[in-house]
Amino acid sequence: MAIGRAVRGGTTLRADLAVLAVAMVWGASYPVAKSALFHAPVLLLIFYRFLTTATVMSAVAWCGLAAAPRRDVLAGAVLGAILFAIFLAETWGIAFTTATNTALIISLCTVITPFLDFGLAGRLPPLGVILGAGVAIGGVAILAGGMSTPGGGDLLVLVAAVLRAVMVVSTRRLMDGRRLSSAALTAVQSVTVATLTLAALLAQEAPSALLVTAGSGFWGAVVFLSIFCTIGAFYVQNAALRRTSPTRVSFLMGTEPLFGFALSWLLLAEPVTAVTLLGAGLIVGGTFWGLMSER
Repeated sequence: MAIGRAVRGGTTLRADLAVLAVAMVWGASYPVAKSALFHAPVLLLIFYRFLTTATVMSAVAWCGLAAAPRRDVLAGAVLGAILFAIFLAETWGIAFTTATNTALIISLCTVITPFLDFGLAGRLPPLGVILGAGVAIGGVAILAGGMSTPGGGDLLVLVAAVLRAVMVVSTRRLMDGRRLSSAALTAVQSVTVATLTLAALLAQEAPSALLVTAGSGFWGAVVFLSIFCTIGAFYVQNAALRRTSPTRVSFLMGTEPLFGFALSWLLLAEPVTAVTLLGAGLIVGGTFWGLMSER
């Protein structure tokens, strides 16, 4: 029994560390995406990001996709549609607000996910999880200056945060017991997002709109967002959700605004003050308080 607990504990720790790495990479995605949007519109950025991801992951997971039952692929496509809605709201939001605000607001999924996860089971989260979420959200509010007058971009990112919580909980429930591998799931999601984005583009523009004249800055951002922030990150998240709970994943992802805030300062020279450092500390404290309570 002790050996079994130790093995499960080691698996959970590895999953936690992997999700923490995803939070760091996604934190970097906001300043990178903000820079890319100076060169191309929102839908084009999403399309090329997920076209690249779909091409790579379909090649990697081809055998798994071919052997997967149709119902598993359909479940992955549903998750892909949710992912499309997330990136549409999030990327459009980044275009109209700062990279820092985007990273902060998106972390509100940390608060939403436990209530959604436990609520679907007909119960409230443990008190420690509620208090930890409250401390973390207090840190976000401090970092964002109280959010007293959010703009349109901020509200779009808030929608993305709600959809992220839906995505985390839905992935756990829809993929529980499925034969579709994490790599194949990432491929299905990416193909779905690329297809829906292409349809949205062609509904508004002629096919010639797909041609991009942007320089190396845009394509470098696409490669980074595709390889690290989509292929690597979503594969890790999909795998982690099969080894740990949605609540734990959401709390670990709650550290994402810290990385986004730090990298926005480094890459885009967005300001850092003592107040933002206080908010960052509350996010870390609330996150790990919630993690310990959930355990």
